[in-house]
Amino acid sequence: MNPRKLPIGIQDFVSIRQENYLYVDKTALIYQLVNSGRSYFLSRPRRFGKSLLLSTLGAYLEGKRELFAGLALEKLEKNWKEYPVLRLDLNAEHYDSKEALIAILESHLRKWEAVHGAGEDKSLSQRFLSIIERAHEKTGMRVVMLIDEYDKPLLMTLGNDSLHNEYKLILKSFYGVLKSADAHLKFAILTGVTKFGQVSVFSDLNQLIDLTLHPDYATLCGITEEELVANFVPEMETLAKANDLTVDAALEKTRLWYNGYKFHPNGIGVYNPFSTLNLFARREFEAFWFATGTPTFLVELLKKSDYDLRDIDNVQLPAEDFADYRAEADRPIPVIYQSGYLTIKDYQPARRLYTLGFPNAEVKYGFLHFLAQSYAKSGQDKTGFHIGKFADEIEAGKPEEFLMRMQTFFSAFNYELSDKTERHYQVVFYLVFQLLGQFVEAEVRSAIGRADAVVSCADYVYVFEFKLNGSAEDAIKQIDDKGYLLPYAATGKTVYKIGVSFNKRKRTLGKWIIK
Repeated sequence: MNPRKLPIGIQDFVSIRQENYLYVDKTALIYQLVNSGRSYFLSRPRRFGKSLLLSTLGAYLEGKRELFAGLALEKLEKNWKEYPVLRLDLNAEHYDSKEALIAILESHLRKWEAVHGAGEDKSLSQRFLSIIERAHEKTGMRVVMLIDEYDKPLLMTLGNDSLHNEYKLILKSFYGVLKSADAHLKFAILTGVTKFGQVSVFSDLNQLIDLTLHPDYATLCGITEEELVANFVPEMETLAKANDLTVDAALEKTRLWYNGYKFHPNGIGVYNPFSTLNLFARREFEAFWFATGTPTFLVELLKKSDYDLRDIDNVQLPAEDFADYRAEADRPIPVIYQSGYLTIKDYQPARRLYTLGFPNAEVKYGFLHFLAQSYAKSGQDKTGFHIGKFADEIEAGKPEEFLMRMQTFFSAFNYELSDKTERHYQVVFYLVFQLLGQFVEAEVRSAIGRADAVVSCADYVYVFEFKLNGSAEDAIKQIDDKGYLLPYAATGKTVYKIGVSFNKRKRTLGKWIIK
């Protein structure tokens, strides 16, 4: 039997339905959305199905009933109508000048004017408003406005304050038309990766209902486990066979790698749709989503900040920080969350405090590996950084070789990094040991009563203590005094205690003691 057609990279609902690609039915939620309000905003990470959502909305509101045969919406909608639909897609351009943004807006305006007529207006916003008014008058039906990746020009100019601020002013005026045109709109939605707050692009659009953390729409984008199990039976069976796993084990591994995104504290977790579809097509567990866009800007932001990366997988964020977007070195977590590298793990309503963490293995190890490489980028070639080599030495009971590799890794750092605070070195220890978690059990704890790092594999347990301002002997003494080895005494494994000092002059590991 031929494998079913999976819509990898296909964001057009019409193509999916006409060409018989598999479609996970979200149309009951879409019907609810359209019939519950008028103007919306939705923030989701890249490649999470936002464009397909807008395409589906467009087909529905253009009255293309035949495309919804067999879907929930076919039975829910009793009064199909054809509305004029305007689509604005800002995703596929390079925004390197003010003229580039104006050109893409102009091209959309001309396209709409060719259908609905042109007026005497001169400014972009005046032309936009006139088009909406004429479309309503000409068709007798209120207008549908679909704006995809509204924030792409702003994201591409982060770090260029002058151009970024120019873009804000242009888009603030342009998007502000949606409030003036409210009486002419049947439905409007803006989607993007980020939420720009009340002092920025959205300051005039207070009529928008924000779906980003709305409990009713937490699964509007993404694939729930119920949807995964119901829609991908043959794909899951093929995946299990290809990886010599049972179906249950294949599902568990898929869950570990690609599930875990939550868009409301009490919401159902969802799988990354892009990675999940690629998994079933390739039958290999790889970092598909992560590979489509490396977080270079976020890593540079973290390196400039004084943020302690050891807290990133259990970080707490006030609710107010979800309502604004500012890419600043002293507060990097909101942008990392909004970009999809962290997700909601818990929420304390009384304190209005979110706990965030990595959603799954794909994101965790992809992000940390990219961060580790960027910290040592000037010496990448001679370090041969690959976490699998560290893991090989750990699993083979070779702590001496492991520490020598770590020493080489540190010595390859560029001078700019080496001259920074000791925290950077603590962060690199953290990164290496966290990345070991792909291959062996590794924990990194800094609380009282826990060693700096504990690594456990089939035959060995390693308890590490690092001293940035002390000796290797001090580190061994701390392991003994605080009883760090006690939890591992009855495991039946060979247990090593390892004390390591750091040589500030050479900017790498100094002396170590292995017992």
